[in-house]
Amino acid sequence: MGVHVFLSPPDVGPLEESYLSSALRSGWVAPVGPDLDAFEQEIAQRAGRRHAVAVSSGTAALHLALLGVGARPGTVVVVPTLTFAATANAVVYTGAEPVFVDCDPATGNIDVPLLRDTLDRLRAEDAQVAAVVPVDLFGACADYSSLLPACAAAGVPVVADAAESLGATHEGRPAGSFGRIAAFSFNGNKILTTSGGGMLVSDDQELIARCRYLATQARQETVHYEHTEVGYNYRLSNLLAALGRAQLRRLDQMITRRRETRERYAKLFAASPGVRLLNDADPAANCWLTVIVVDPDQAGWQASDLAAHLAQRGIETRPVWKPMHLQPVFRHARSITTGAAERLFDRGLALPSGSNLTAGEARLIDDTISDFLLNV
Repeated sequence: MGVHVFLSPPDVGPLEESYLSSALRSGWVAPVGPDLDAFEQEIAQRAGRRHAVAVSSGTAALHLALLGVGARPGTVVVVPTLTFAATANAVVYTGAEPVFVDCDPATGNIDVPLLRDTLDRLRAEDAQVAAVVPVDLFGACADYSSLLPACAAAGVPVVADAAESLGATHEGRPAGSFGRIAAFSFNGNKILTTSGGGMLVSDDQELIARCRYLATQARQETVHYEHTEVGYNYRLSNLLAALGRAQLRRLDQMITRRRETRERYAKLFAASPGVRLLNDADPAANCWLTVIVVDPDQAGWQASDLAAHLAQRGIETRPVWKPMHLQPVFRHARSITTGAAERLFDRGLALPSGSNLTAGEARLIDDTISDFLLNV
Protein backbone atom coordinates (compact mmCIF):
# COMPACT_ATOMS: atom_id res chain seq x y z
CA MET A 1 0.00 0.00 0.00
CA GLY A 2 1.24 3.50 -0.78
CA VAL A 3 1.87 6.04 1.93
CA HIS A 4 -1.20 8.01 2.98
CA VAL A 5 0.18 9.60 6.15
CA PHE A 6 3.71 10.96 5.98
CA LEU A 7 6.16 11.31 8.84
CA SER A 8 6.69 15.09 8.67
CA PRO A 9 5.44 16.67 5.45
CA PRO A 10 5.73 20.39 4.66
CA ASP A 11 2.96 22.48 6.19
CA VAL A 12 2.33 25.33 3.74
CA GLY A 13 -0.74 27.27 2.72
CA PRO A 14 -2.15 30.62 1.62
CA LEU A 15 0.22 32.73 3.71
CA GLU A 16 3.27 31.12 2.12
CA GLU A 17 1.73 31.54 -1.31
CA SER A 18 1.18 35.26 -0.71
CA TYR A 19 4.76 35.80 0.46
CA LEU A 20 6.17 33.91 -2.54
CA SER A 21 3.96 35.81 -4.97
CA SER A 22 5.04 39.11 -3.49
CA ALA A 23 8.72 38.14 -3.77
CA LEU A 24 8.23 37.08 -7.41
CA ARG A 25 6.51 40.33 -8.28
CA SER A 26 9.33 42.29 -6.66
CA GLY A 27 11.81 40.85 -9.17
CA TRP A 28 14.22 39.70 -6.42
CA VAL A 29 14.63 36.07 -7.46
CA ALA A 30 18.41 35.67 -6.94
CA PRO A 31 20.35 34.88 -3.73
CA VAL A 32 20.03 38.51 -2.68
CA GLY A 33 17.05 40.70 -1.82
CA PRO A 34 14.91 42.25 0.89
CA ASP A 35 13.23 39.00 2.00
CA LEU A 36 16.63 37.34 2.44
CA ASP A 37 17.89 40.23 4.57
CA ALA A 38 14.69 40.25 6.63
CA PHE A 39 14.68 36.46 7.09
CA GLU A 40 18.21 36.55 8.47
CA GLN A 41 17.26 39.29 10.93
CA GLU A 42 14.07 37.51 12.02
CA ILE A 43 15.75 34.13 12.59
CA ALA A 44 18.61 35.80 14.47
CA GLN A 45 16.06 37.50 16.71
CA ARG A 46 14.17 34.24 17.29
CA ALA A 47 17.44 32.53 18.25
CA GLY A 48 18.54 35.37 20.51
CA ARG A 49 21.55 36.13 18.33
CA ARG A 50 22.96 39.33 16.85
CA HIS A 51 23.94 38.03 13.42
CA ALA A 52 22.86 35.44 10.84
CA VAL A 53 23.58 34.27 7.31
CA ALA A 54 21.13 32.21 5.27
CA VAL A 55 22.49 29.36 3.16
CA SER A 56 21.33 26.58 0.85
CA SER A 57 21.09 23.79 3.46
CA GLY A 58 21.77 22.86 7.04
CA THR A 59 24.71 20.80 5.81
CA ALA A 60 26.20 23.87 4.11
CA ALA A 61 25.71 25.78 7.35
CA LEU A 62 27.64 23.18 9.34
CA HIS A 63 30.41 23.05 6.74
CA LEU A 64 30.89 26.82 6.84
CA ALA A 65 30.72 26.96 10.63
CA LEU A 66 33.38 24.28 11.00
CA LEU A 67 35.65 26.02 8.53
CA GLY A 68 35.08 29.25 10.43
CA VAL A 69 36.21 27.79 13.77
CA GLY A 70 39.31 26.19 12.25
CA ALA A 71 38.41 22.61 11.32
CA ARG A 72 40.95 21.39 8.75
CA PRO A 73 43.24 18.44 8.05
CA GLY A 74 45.15 17.48 11.17
CA THR A 75 42.33 18.45 13.55
CA VAL A 76 39.52 16.42 15.08
CA VAL A 77 35.86 17.31 15.61
CA VAL A 78 33.77 15.54 18.24
CA VAL A 79 30.31 14.56 17.01
CA PRO A 80 27.46 12.51 18.52
CA THR A 81 27.21 9.08 16.97
CA LEU A 82 23.40 9.29 17.08
CA THR A 83 22.70 11.83 14.36
CA PHE A 84 21.96 12.20 10.66
CA ALA A 85 24.95 11.71 8.37
CA ALA A 86 25.11 15.42 7.45
CA THR A 87 26.65 16.26 10.84
CA ALA A 88 29.55 13.89 10.26
CA ASN A 89 29.81 14.59 6.53
CA ALA A 90 30.37 18.30 7.18
CA VAL A 91 33.38 17.40 9.33
CA VAL A 92 34.84 15.30 6.52
CA TYR A 93 34.33 18.14 4.01
CA THR A 94 36.82 20.22 6.02
CA GLY A 95 39.43 17.45 6.07
CA ALA A 96 39.13 17.07 9.85
CA GLU A 97 38.68 13.70 11.55
CA PRO A 98 35.29 12.96 13.18
CA VAL A 99 35.38 11.33 16.61
CA PHE A 100 32.02 9.84 17.60
CA VAL A 101 30.62 9.90 21.14
CA ASP A 102 27.63 7.95 22.40
CA CYS A 103 24.35 9.33 23.68
CA ASP A 104 22.39 9.67 26.89
CA PRO A 105 19.88 6.78 26.69
CA ALA A 106 17.09 8.91 28.18
CA THR A 107 17.31 11.72 25.64
CA GLY A 108 19.33 10.51 22.65
CA ASN A 109 21.46 13.65 22.92
CA ILE A 110 25.22 13.50 23.46
CA ASP A 111 26.35 11.91 26.73
CA VAL A 112 28.04 14.87 28.45
CA PRO A 113 30.10 12.90 31.02
CA LEU A 114 31.35 10.69 28.19
CA LEU A 115 32.10 13.81 26.13
CA ARG A 116 34.10 15.23 29.03
CA ASP A 117 36.12 11.99 29.26
CA THR A 118 36.67 12.04 25.50
CA LEU A 119 37.99 15.60 25.57
CA ASP A 120 40.35 14.68 28.41
CA ARG A 121 41.58 11.69 26.43
CA LEU A 122 42.12 13.73 23.28
CA ARG A 123 43.97 16.41 25.22
CA ALA A 124 46.24 13.74 26.73
CA GLU A 125 47.05 12.62 23.18
CA ASP A 126 47.86 16.22 22.16
CA ALA A 127 45.07 16.06 19.57
CA GLN A 128 43.98 19.41 18.18
CA VAL A 129 40.21 19.51 18.74
CA ALA A 130 38.69 22.08 16.42
CA ALA A 131 35.12 21.83 17.72
CA VAL A 132 32.43 19.86 19.48
CA VAL A 133 29.18 19.60 17.49
CA PRO A 134 26.26 18.68 19.77
CA VAL A 135 23.01 17.82 17.99
CA ASP A 136 19.57 18.83 19.28
CA LEU A 137 18.03 15.46 18.51
CA PHE A 138 14.45 15.33 17.20
CA GLY A 139 13.79 18.89 18.38
CA ALA A 140 15.06 18.71 21.97
CA CYS A 141 18.07 20.82 22.95
CA ALA A 142 21.19 19.09 24.19
CA ASP A 143 22.18 19.56 27.84
CA TYR A 144 24.02 22.81 27.19
CA SER A 145 24.16 23.78 30.88
CA SER A 146 26.56 20.87 31.41
CA LEU A 147 28.07 20.69 27.94
CA LEU A 148 29.21 24.30 27.53
CA PRO A 149 31.28 24.38 30.74
CA ALA A 150 32.90 21.05 29.80
CA CYS A 151 33.91 22.39 26.40
CA ALA A 152 35.03 25.72 27.82
CA ALA A 153 37.25 23.93 30.34
CA ALA A 154 38.85 22.04 27.44
CA GLY A 155 39.23 25.23 25.39
CA VAL A 156 37.11 23.82 22.55
CA PRO A 157 34.48 25.87 20.65
CA VAL A 158 30.95 24.55 20.30
CA VAL A 159 29.21 24.48 16.91
CA ALA A 160 25.60 23.66 17.77
CA ASP A 161 23.71 21.53 15.26
CA ALA A 162 20.24 22.95 15.87
CA ALA A 163 18.95 21.63 12.54
CA GLU A 164 15.95 20.00 14.21
CA SER A 165 15.26 22.31 17.14
CA LEU A 166 14.11 25.75 15.94
CA GLY A 167 11.56 27.02 18.45
CA ALA A 168 12.71 24.76 21.29
CA THR A 169 14.35 26.13 24.44
CA HIS A 170 16.77 24.99 27.15
CA GLU A 171 16.46 26.60 30.57
CA GLY A 172 14.63 29.54 29.02
CA ARG A 173 17.13 30.14 26.23
CA PRO A 174 16.16 29.50 22.60
CA ALA A 175 17.67 26.81 20.40
CA GLY A 176 20.45 28.34 18.35
CA SER A 177 21.61 30.63 21.17
CA PHE A 178 24.20 28.13 22.41
CA GLY A 179 27.83 27.80 21.40
CA ARG A 180 30.03 30.08 19.36
CA ILE A 181 27.82 29.49 16.33
CA ALA A 182 24.72 27.40 15.58
CA ALA A 183 23.21 25.91 12.43
CA PHE A 184 19.54 25.50 11.50
CA SER A 185 18.03 23.42 8.70
CA PHE A 186 14.93 24.35 6.70
CA ASN A 187 14.69 21.13 4.71
CA GLY A 188 11.27 20.06 3.46
CA ASN A 189 10.61 17.80 6.46
CA LYS A 190 11.68 20.26 9.15
CA ILE A 191 9.39 22.14 11.51
CA LEU A 192 9.93 25.27 9.38
CA THR A 193 10.79 24.80 5.73
CA THR A 194 12.11 26.90 2.88
CA SER A 195 11.95 23.79 0.64
CA GLY A 196 15.70 23.51 1.09
CA GLY A 197 17.84 25.85 3.11
CA GLY A 198 19.68 26.59 6.32
CA MET A 199 20.95 29.38 8.53
CA LEU A 200 23.94 30.17 10.71
CA VAL A 201 23.43 32.35 13.79
CA SER A 202 26.05 33.80 16.12
CA ASP A 203 27.00 36.78 18.23
CA ASP A 204 30.41 36.74 16.55
CA GLN A 205 30.14 39.28 13.74
CA GLU A 206 33.52 38.39 12.23
CA LEU A 207 32.70 34.69 12.15
CA ILE A 208 29.36 35.29 10.40
CA ALA A 209 31.07 37.64 7.93
CA ARG A 210 33.63 34.95 7.17
CA CYS A 211 30.89 32.37 6.58
CA ARG A 212 28.96 34.80 4.34
CA TYR A 213 32.12 35.45 2.31
CA LEU A 214 32.81 31.73 1.84
CA ALA A 215 29.14 31.11 0.96
CA THR A 216 29.34 33.59 -1.94
CA GLN A 217 32.25 31.95 -3.77
CA ALA A 218 34.80 33.89 -1.65
CA ARG A 219 34.47 36.81 -4.02
CA GLN A 220 36.64 39.82 -3.27
CA GLU A 221 35.14 43.32 -3.20
CA THR A 222 36.32 44.41 -6.64
CA VAL A 223 34.49 45.51 -9.77
CA HIS A 224 35.61 42.32 -11.49
CA TYR A 225 35.53 38.74 -10.21
CA GLU A 226 38.56 38.31 -7.97
CA HIS A 227 39.19 35.25 -5.80
CA THR A 228 42.11 34.64 -3.45
CA GLU A 229 40.75 31.39 -2.00
CA VAL A 230 38.18 28.71 -2.80
CA GLY A 231 34.60 29.52 -1.82
CA TYR A 232 31.20 27.86 -2.19
CA ASN A 233 27.88 28.53 -3.88
CA TYR A 234 25.91 28.24 -0.65
CA ARG A 235 23.59 31.27 -0.44
CA LEU A 236 19.82 30.96 -0.04
CA SER A 237 17.58 32.56 -2.66
CA ASN A 238 15.34 35.52 -1.88
CA LEU A 239 12.30 33.49 -3.01
CA LEU A 240 12.96 30.70 -0.53
CA ALA A 241 13.63 33.27 2.18
CA ALA A 242 10.16 34.71 1.51
CA LEU A 243 8.70 31.24 2.06
CA GLY A 244 10.66 30.99 5.30
CA ARG A 245 9.38 34.34 6.53
CA ALA A 246 5.79 33.17 6.11
CA GLN A 247 6.60 29.91 7.89
CA LEU A 248 8.22 31.80 10.75
CA ARG A 249 4.97 33.67 11.39
CA ARG A 250 3.24 30.32 11.83
CA LEU A 251 6.05 28.60 13.77
CA ASP A 252 4.50 28.76 17.24
CA GLN A 253 1.20 27.45 15.91
CA MET A 254 2.99 24.56 14.17
CA ILE A 255 4.94 23.71 17.33
CA THR A 256 1.69 23.68 19.31
CA ARG A 257 0.19 21.19 16.86
CA ARG A 258 3.24 18.90 17.14
CA ARG A 259 3.15 19.05 20.92
CA GLU A 260 -0.52 18.09 20.87
CA THR A 261 0.36 15.10 18.69
CA ARG A 262 3.07 14.06 21.13
CA GLU A 263 0.57 14.24 24.00
CA ARG A 264 -1.82 12.06 22.03
CA TYR A 265 0.88 9.42 21.58
CA ALA A 266 1.79 9.65 25.27
CA LYS A 267 -1.79 8.81 26.22
CA LEU A 268 -2.02 6.08 23.60
CA PHE A 269 1.00 4.20 24.98
CA ALA A 270 0.53 5.11 28.67
CA ALA A 271 -0.70 1.63 29.61
CA SER A 272 1.78 -0.26 27.41
CA PRO A 273 4.58 -1.87 29.45
CA GLY A 274 8.09 -1.33 28.11
CA VAL A 275 7.15 1.63 25.91
CA ARG A 276 8.31 5.20 26.57
CA LEU A 277 8.62 8.43 24.65
CA LEU A 278 12.22 9.47 23.98
CA ASN A 279 13.16 12.54 26.01
CA ASP A 280 9.72 12.69 27.63
CA ALA A 281 11.11 14.82 30.47
CA ASP A 282 11.71 17.86 28.24
CA PRO A 283 8.58 20.02 27.91
CA ALA A 284 10.53 22.68 26.00
CA ALA A 285 11.23 20.51 22.93
CA ASN A 286 9.57 21.57 19.68
CA CYS A 287 8.43 17.94 19.14
CA TRP A 288 9.66 17.88 15.55
CA LEU A 289 9.41 14.10 15.66
CA THR A 290 7.86 12.00 18.41
CA VAL A 291 9.90 8.85 18.99
CA ILE A 292 8.82 5.84 21.03
CA VAL A 293 11.37 3.45 22.54
CA VAL A 294 10.25 -0.17 22.92
CA ASP A 295 11.84 -2.66 25.30
CA PRO A 296 10.84 -5.95 23.63
CA ASP A 297 11.40 -7.98 26.79
CA GLN A 298 8.77 -5.96 28.64
CA ALA A 299 6.45 -5.08 25.76
CA GLY A 300 6.38 -8.50 24.07
CA TRP A 301 6.84 -6.87 20.66
CA GLN A 302 9.46 -4.86 18.79
CA ALA A 303 9.41 -1.40 17.27
CA SER A 304 9.75 -2.97 13.83
CA ASP A 305 6.53 -4.96 14.42
CA LEU A 306 4.54 -1.76 14.93
CA ALA A 307 6.27 -0.15 11.94
CA ALA A 308 5.19 -3.05 9.71
CA HIS A 309 1.63 -2.88 11.02
CA LEU A 310 1.38 0.86 10.37
CA ALA A 311 2.89 0.47 6.91
CA GLN A 312 0.05 -1.88 5.98
CA ARG A 313 -2.32 1.04 6.48
CA GLY A 314 -0.15 3.49 4.56
CA ILE A 315 1.29 5.19 7.66
CA GLU A 316 4.95 6.17 7.41
CA THR A 317 7.36 5.64 10.31
CA ARG A 318 11.14 5.67 10.56
CA PRO A 319 13.72 4.00 12.79
CA VAL A 320 15.92 6.22 14.92
CA TRP A 321 19.10 7.38 13.14
CA LYS A 322 21.53 4.55 12.55
CA PRO A 323 24.60 5.49 14.64
CA MET A 324 27.51 6.92 12.69
CA HIS A 325 29.95 4.38 14.10
CA LEU A 326 27.85 1.63 12.49
CA GLN A 327 27.77 3.30 9.08
CA PRO A 328 30.04 1.58 6.53
CA VAL A 329 31.44 4.92 5.36
CA PHE A 330 32.72 5.65 8.89
CA ARG A 331 33.82 2.13 9.81
CA HIS A 332 37.40 3.29 10.40
CA ALA A 333 36.49 6.37 12.46
CA ARG A 334 37.22 6.52 16.15
CA SER A 335 34.19 6.11 18.44
CA ILE A 336 33.66 6.12 22.18
CA THR A 337 30.49 4.17 22.82
CA THR A 338 28.43 2.64 25.60
CA GLY A 339 25.84 0.79 23.50
CA ALA A 340 23.14 3.41 24.18
CA ALA A 341 22.85 4.63 20.58
CA GLU A 342 22.79 1.08 19.25
CA ARG A 343 19.94 0.20 21.59
CA LEU A 344 17.96 3.29 20.55
CA PHE A 345 18.51 2.42 16.90
CA ASP A 346 17.20 -1.08 17.58
CA ARG A 347 14.28 0.00 19.76
CA GLY A 348 13.29 3.47 18.59
CA LEU A 349 10.55 4.40 16.13
CA ALA A 350 9.61 7.89 14.90
CA LEU A 351 5.85 8.30 14.42
CA PRO A 352 3.96 10.73 12.14
CA SER A 353 4.37 14.15 13.75
CA GLY A 354 3.47 16.71 11.09
CA SER A 355 1.77 19.93 12.11
CA ASN A 356 -0.75 19.48 9.29
CA LEU A 357 -2.08 16.09 10.35
CA THR A 358 -5.81 16.08 9.71
CA ALA A 359 -8.34 14.79 12.22
CA GLY A 360 -8.99 11.84 9.92
CA GLU A 361 -5.29 11.00 9.69
CA ALA A 362 -4.93 11.22 13.46
CA ARG A 363 -7.88 8.83 13.92
CA LEU A 364 -6.37 6.41 11.41
CA ILE A 365 -3.06 6.40 13.28
CA ASP A 366 -4.71 6.03 16.69
CA ASP A 367 -7.03 3.24 15.53
CA THR A 368 -4.20 1.37 13.83
CA ILE A 369 -1.94 1.58 16.89
CA SER A 370 -4.79 0.62 19.22
CA ASP A 371 -5.59 -2.38 17.04
CA PHE A 372 -1.94 -3.43 17.15
CA LEU A 373 -1.71 -3.09 20.93
CA LEU A 374 -4.89 -5.10 21.42
CA ASN A 375 -3.62 -8.00 19.33
CA VAL A 376 0.05 -8.36 20.31
